[in-house]
Amino acid sequence: MSKQISFRPSLKTALKTSTVAGLAALMLATGIPAQVVQSFAEPVKVTGPQVASFGDVVDAVSPAVVSVRVQSDIKPASDDSGSTFNFNFGGRGFDELPDDHPLKRFFREFGGPDGGPDGPRADRGPHRFGDRDHDGKRKGHLRPTSQGSGFIISEDGYIVTNNHVVDDGAAFTVIMNDGTELDAKLVGKDSRTDLAVLKIDNKENRKFTYVSFADDSKVRVGDWVVAVGNPFGLGGTVTAGIISARGRDIGSGPYDDYLQIDAAVNRGNSGGPAFNLDGQVVGINTAIFSPSGGNVGIAFAIPASVAKDVVADLMKDGKVERGWLGVQIQPVTKDIAESLGLAEAQGALVVEPQAGSPGEKAGIKKGDVITALDGDPIKDPRDLAKRVAMITPGTETEFTLWRNGKSETVKVEIAKLQADQQASAEPDQATPDEPQSSEQELADLGIAVSPSDDGNGVTVAAVDPDSDASDRGLKEGDRITSVNNKEVKSAEDITKVIDQARKDGRSRALFQVDTDDGSRFVALPIDQG
Repeated sequence: MSKQISFRPSLKTALKTSTVAGLAALMLATGIPAQVVQSFAEPVKVTGPQVASFGDVVDAVSPAVVSVRVQSDIKPASDDSGSTFNFNFGGRGFDELPDDHPLKRFFREFGGPDGGPDGPRADRGPHRFGDRDHDGKRKGHLRPTSQGSGFIISEDGYIVTNNHVVDDGAAFTVIMNDGTELDAKLVGKDSRTDLAVLKIDNKENRKFTYVSFADDSKVRVGDWVVAVGNPFGLGGTVTAGIISARGRDIGSGPYDDYLQIDAAVNRGNSGGPAFNLDGQVVGINTAIFSPSGGNVGIAFAIPASVAKDVVADLMKDGKVERGWLGVQIQPVTKDIAESLGLAEAQGALVVEPQAGSPGEKAGIKKGDVITALDGDPIKDPRDLAKRVAMITPGTETEFTLWRNGKSETVKVEIAKLQADQQASAEPDQATPDEPQSSEQELADLGIAVSPSDDGNGVTVAAVDPDSDASDRGLKEGDRITSVNNKEVKSAEDITKVIDQARKDGRSRALFQVDTDDGSRFVALPIDQG
């Protein structure tokens, strides 16, 4: 008799068999190969390139960056004592109310009509709304009017900010990074560069964390900058970007030389610093380009090199003294350079020296091109204005001029720029009289002229809209006073000068044109015909 052996599969074997059977069933049902992936309970980790952080810079400089709150002395709408109020109570005037009327008792108590300095309330003490002077007139009171940013530049609490932040302010409060509020006073301000200096009222002789200015001559377009400030009154806010451009002229004044940055700068950032990665101030955030009023990635900062000198003067004297030459100038275009025989289109073309100015006294004339100052080339009018402004008044300076086709030098003693003077003085211009007739048409130039009634130049009677003269902005009513720096009083004078220029091989002539907006030079081609 044979022995029959039977056995039961283990649990492990059963699970394996079930799994295989299940996979087989899945494959038969779907026709898609299945794969079992073992799952682990761990978070996702990604190893990527390490990006540099601005954290170390921010930690170091933040204690030196402050918010500036400004209050102004707001005068009341009426400076009279309560007598200007017009009261009407149910058809009755104030005087018709009974003496025990609650409103009458209220106004008598607190300085309403009949409660002024001469009223029944006058002998009962100074209980009136608002502070009043000895005449009983209500004084103005301080109200918050603006806020911005600033930064500390010395351990005893000198602060740099923008002039437009503190302008017209009567009281200033500085809010530190830790929330501490400290009073400050205005040391000085300069509207031409939009800079101002405050000083913390440091009665406790506290030593503050401060920052220094960078050498912005080493700043390159593309360098990182970190802006720290108080946008929208939010307090210490940090944004980052790069230097987008240098030497920007935004039309705010004769000394424009802004850094353009793309860090987010908004209202309230004004006066705040833009730092390099060494924690030094490369610029003071001053303006934004924004059609909407918010950040669009184009902001302008005053360079450290400009701010450093201005701030030093403000800390020393509370004001800035600038040199003054006293000439109206304009750029030298390629056409103007060619008309004057200059090899390069650079320098500053003198439109008119101001009467009594250092430039006029030294013999600088209209039509001169200032090409160098103390031997250093002048790039353009803005370069000249900035460099003259930096000269100490009373200093004798040598200017190189291009005049009548050759170079010569003059010495000028620079004067002090007064508050009511401009970097480039513009002479007053009389409104041209209406032209009476067209004496002769200068067909080559596309203009017709007639003599001026006062004998000063010729008046443009008509301009061909398709001419070069029209393209360069000449209009009917303009007055031509000189051509190639030679005075003209008739059409014949103009043609004589042009003929001589052609003989000299010139392809353009330089016209001085007076308009209602001032005087300027225009180079017109003369080689046609």
